Amino acid sequence: MTLTGPQQALAEGSGAIAQDARLAGDRERTRFIADLSKKVDVNVFALGNPYRVIVDAADVSFQMPKGIGNEKRGLVTAFRYGLFAPGKSRIVLDLSGPFLIDRSFVLGARDDQPARLVIDLVPTDEETFLARLKEQRSKATETETVERPQAVEPPDDAKPVVVLDPGHGGVDPGAKSANGVQEKDVVLAFAKLLRKKLEETDRYQVFMTREDDTFLPLKERVKFARKKGAGLFVSLHADYFPAEIDDARGATVFTLSEEASDEEARALAAKENFSDAIAGVELPKDSDEVVTNILIDLAQRETNNRSVVMARSIVGELAAKGRLHTKQLRSAGFRVLKAPDVPSVLLELGFLSNEEDEKQLTSETWRERMAGAIRDAVDNYFKQRMAQAPF
Repeated sequence: MTLTGPQQALAEGSGAIAQDARLAGDRERTRFIADLSKKVDVNVFALGNPYRVIVDAADVSFQMPKGIGNEKRGLVTAFRYGLFAPGKSRIVLDLSGPFLIDRSFVLGARDDQPARLVIDLVPTDEETFLARLKEQRSKATETETVERPQAVEPPDDAKPVVVLDPGHGGVDPGAKSANGVQEKDVVLAFAKLLRKKLEETDRYQVFMTREDDTFLPLKERVKFARKKGAGLFVSLHADYFPAEIDDARGATVFTLSEEASDEEARALAAKENFSDAIAGVELPKDSDEVVTNILIDLAQRETNNRSVVMARSIVGELAAKGRLHTKQLRSAGFRVLKAPDVPSVLLELGFLSNEEDEKQLTSETWRERMAGAIRDAVDNYFKQRMAQAPF
């Protein structure tokens, strides 16, 4: 695995390096072991719905063998790793059923053996698992403070603010092609190019929710856009379809709606909304508080209308300059689009499951053309906005 950005800095600095990992045991007792360059402090905890073990540590970079993490053994069905936030690394273990963390510890290097992270897992019943989870949450909330995001209105004479949101990142790689191209890398590269093209017009302030291989929870992406006073939020992704659907190609544009426009949109929203679970973020049990506010706030209707205008602008540009999976606007309950006061669209750039799309998504020529089309769509959107009323 080649390290870039923050991970390279960690490897070169004082942080530890995770060099290998493996599973041992069976369903009665499963052990996870990670080899480290030195001993580190870790925070290990459990999450449910789905069942996961989360391991957080500061300043750990990953130089694991390629393909590691797909092994199934005992209670563990898979594991993954990556940056969760600047200076914070995370390992996520997926489990097949209710469990208890029997022991977790880190051994220092000794003789010719590296330092080791060890986690022992045992099965339990659902009632015991939930009781232990409740106890864990109670301890966590004793020091937890809740910060409610506030929208920030840009000055009247400011340039419109555009927030680009490269999906996934860090511990959450997103979709992956048969050749190993990862969604998180494709959309980050495209977002940087799109930001450059937008900034070259000198008409916009452009921000990105992430600028490196770091994970950001969905609600934090929404919060970031609102804090920046965004006049437009564009979330970028690259889709993946099963092998039996071999004709799926091209870009698709989505907006937010309570009801999905079709089964494909519903399935995609479910997959993208599961991004937090992939990275080890606890999912809300009840309906999202922001969603509830949206449904009772008439102002959201205007925001949704503006999102549709932007979506149509993108479709118009891509129909002439790119390739569309469909010209039909699609909609579903994407959590990342749920800011009540920021017009937002989600753009699937193409399908990593399709060989031709994969070539385009990694082609500098295609990215240049596609980014230019999206820039023109943003121009058209704000021209319409300014013609209707002062921004």
